[in-house]
Amino acid sequence: MEKIALFPGSFDPITNGHVDIIKKSLLMFDRVVIGIGSNSAKKSLFSVEQRIAWIHEAFKGESRLEIRIYTGLTIAFCKEIGASFIVRGLRSGLDFEYEQSIAFANKEMEPSIETVFLLSSPSTSNISSTIVRDIIVNDGDYSKFVPQGIVFNK
Repeated sequence: MEKIALFPGSFDPITNGHVDIIKKSLLMFDRVVIGIGSNSAKKSLFSVEQRIAWIHEAFKGESRLEIRIYTGLTIAFCKEIGASFIVRGLRSGLDFEYEQSIAFANKEMEPSIETVFLLSSPSTSNISSTIVRDIIVNDGDYSKFVPQGIVFNK
């Protein structure tokens, strides 16, 4: 049976931290679906189309990676795509506290789906999309925080 994992997030924008977790996921699973959650309550800086293009750029040639947009509950999307695992990256203990609550709720809703926590590498543990967006908006040098070849046009 194929081991399919979902890595959900906004990826607004994709960062080297995301890339780190995706690469680790590809070592563990047969197929990884990058799920870009559409949340109407959350204001994005970049369009979904642009985020998809950047993920494709960061992982060109990786056939076991799929990018999908979804709305609603992550656990429902897992069932829709046949994923038995949800991958979440942890940068700190605070991330764990937050993610653990979501994992417990997901487990109550669908006991067959496991959440897998992967630790960020030390070199990427300080990176978040929020910080990168702030650097971009304020004309800072974001190049150390995003995959090579990704350029933002304001």
